[in-house]
Amino acid sequence: NAGCCPNNFTYNLQLDAHGKSKRIDELFELYNEMLCRGCRPNIITHNIIISALVKSNSINKALDLYYEIISGDFSPTPCTYGPLIGGLLKAGRSEEAMKIFEEMPDYQCKPNCAIYNILINGFGKAGNVNIACDLFKRMIKEGIRPDLKSYTILVECLFMTGRVDDAVHYFEELKLTGLDPDTVSYNLMINGLGKSCRLEVALSLLSEMKNRGISPDLYTYNALIIHFGNAGMVDQAGKMFEELQLMGLEPNVFTYNALIRGHSKSGNKDRAFSVFKKMMIVGCSPNAGTFAQLPNKC
Repeated sequence: NAGCCPNNFTYNLQLDAHGKSKRIDELFELYNEMLCRGCRPNIITHNIIISALVKSNSINKALDLYYEIISGDFSPTPCTYGPLIGGLLKAGRSEEAMKIFEEMPDYQCKPNCAIYNILINGFGKAGNVNIACDLFKRMIKEGIRPDLKSYTILVECLFMTGRVDDAVHYFEELKLTGLDPDTVSYNLMINGLGKSCRLEVALSLLSEMKNRGISPDLYTYNALIIHFGNAGMVDQAGKMFEELQLMGLEPNVFTYNALIRGHSKSGNKDRAFSVFKKMMIVGCSPNAGTFAQLPNKC
């Protein structure tokens, strides 16, 4: 009414809001309005729409738009390719994902660290950890420095497939490259090592993270408590329970369940019920898992 017409920057903001909320019908209504008003979309507009379509599980429509823009005068960017590659991998269409990836240089778009992270995550989570490792090595060979996320993704995938030594290798390598592990990466290591019954190494990493000034969180301690309990080391699990409270953390239902499970597995019914009673006293509501861990009363 004031004679001020929205430009593509304004439209992109609104399109992005619709896309993130998965309001695809409203997004295309606005996109059509944009075209009718003579406001020319730019590559950011197309990237927003492609991302929104992928998030709404309309990967084929996203691909149609991609092929439409590369046949015109728009140059795709890594933000064009990331959602497409990730969406295809999530849909189990790995060959198509690699095809899209391999054609990036044809459109003067060089893959970056984020693109490789999407590929490593997609192949690794699908169990194709050898391909994930090859992509990681290819990334370095092409002069792209892996970031903390690259290593964290790879370590997680290696643990998922039981390749514990390789996971430890890459975790040590990330430190040698000058990257600083964070709580998430330490938690992955501690949990993975705990599952593999390498509890001494897991405990040494707990000390290492504290020495680096990285505060363990509740997930860190919950993982240690459950793995010590599973290994029959209930006294050590109890020490972790005490330590987390000294750190100012508050046990949650998963903490109590882990401790109850450890005592139950060790045949100590009284201590299991003692933990349960303490849980109730402090006002932590039990869940179905709590009752499943409690031993049967004779």
